[in-house]
Amino acid sequence: MAPQTFDVIVIGAGPGGYVAAIRASQLGQKVAIIEREHLGGICLNWGCIPTKALLRSAEVFHLMHRAKEFGLSATGVSFDLDAVVARSRGVAKQLSGGIGHLMKKHKITVFMGTATLPKAGEVAVTTGKGVESLTAKNIILATGARARELPGLEADGDLVWTYRHALQPKRMPKKLLVIGSGAIGIEFASFFNTLGADTTVVEVMDRVLPVEDAEISAFAKKSFVKQGMKILEKTTVKKLDRANGVVTAHLESASGTVTETFDTVISAVGIIGNVEGLGLEALGVKIDRTHVVTDEYCRTGVAGLYAIGDIAGAPWLAHKASHEGVMVAELIAGGHPHPIKPNSIAGCTYCHPQVASVGLTEEKAKAAGYAVKVGRFPFIGNGKAIALGEAEGMIKTIFDAKTGELLGAHMVGAEVTELIQGYVIGRTLETTEEDLMNTVFPHPTLSEMMHESVLDAYGRALHI
Repeated sequence: MAPQTFDVIVIGAGPGGYVAAIRASQLGQKVAIIEREHLGGICLNWGCIPTKALLRSAEVFHLMHRAKEFGLSATGVSFDLDAVVARSRGVAKQLSGGIGHLMKKHKITVFMGTATLPKAGEVAVTTGKGVESLTAKNIILATGARARELPGLEADGDLVWTYRHALQPKRMPKKLLVIGSGAIGIEFASFFNTLGADTTVVEVMDRVLPVEDAEISAFAKKSFVKQGMKILEKTTVKKLDRANGVVTAHLESASGTVTETFDTVISAVGIIGNVEGLGLEALGVKIDRTHVVTDEYCRTGVAGLYAIGDIAGAPWLAHKASHEGVMVAELIAGGHPHPIKPNSIAGCTYCHPQVASVGLTEEKAKAAGYAVKVGRFPFIGNGKAIALGEAEGMIKTIFDAKTGELLGAHMVGAEVTELIQGYVIGRTLETTEEDLMNTVFPHPTLSEMMHESVLDAYGRALHI
């Protein structure tokens, strides 16, 4: 059978792949997309979206316990874990179905199967019906990543879970160990801790949320501890002994090794790129530590072959993948898109309290040789935060003392994952402190704290 020919073939239908396919179609290209599991990829089905649905349930549960503070009464407050999970799966299913609709709307041919690249410009797709041969001048790799598993700490779905098991828990953990305090680890720790699990978080680095600004990490840690979490920093899980319903963890720190028992362990120690089985090495694609090496335009060095999203390296964020997908589609169609600046991509963590950041931390700004001006503003100084009953948090801004360039912004507190975008736009527009000071922020809003934090960097804060 003659191969089917397309202008663009996208391998992987996560937030990088499906967005690349839509944009390529909008630009007049004939597009095919290949997905081996679910349209929407990990993000919609097993990552960003269903975890936020779980965390929302935990947030409402937490608020129900605080009813008295708001002059309300809620007695006999409880939860049904199966119902919480069912809601989360329903949200994921709704969005995944929406992607199928978008593919039809944009006349994108969908192949459900596994792809390999026998040679440049060719893709073989193994589906339930057999092998389909496709050709295209341009191929976009968007195969994503999966959970990293460390030797001896492998998940078994019973006592030791990855994020997938944690999204569909077969039981409510009583005593939980979370290995890793990046976004995934700390979000699950926050969820199960709020529902009443005795939660311990182990982090090999010197602080939780290690990619965040040190001051924000410290603030978040204090809040987690206040909520009853046990945080062990500079600690490694050397070994897990599994027995009937019990895991004994060997925890090593500077003070020696101790053992502690848990009924559930969640491993969240990073991700590895899905680079195997595609035939990339034979094509001459460079792979470095499970990630495809690309230039700033996501080109692999093999003509017509691009890699976007998690497979192309950090930051491992859905919004970065989507933006790269648009950029590559425009490049293929003859456009001149701007390359993506990793320092202008925000990171958001939906623990309680939320954490969000963009740009350089204070430490990194100083290490890069900048003289800095730093501003801070606490939630306790903001009327809306107090009215919401969310007076715990802070906003920190970092400016270049010489030019007034906004180098970074870091936040911890209620709804900061929504607020951060103001600073992201500011960085994209190359704003200075003067522009931000002259912007009128509406009252009463949490966003006023962003204004105050800028003013504070220059000794001009009004409400502190």
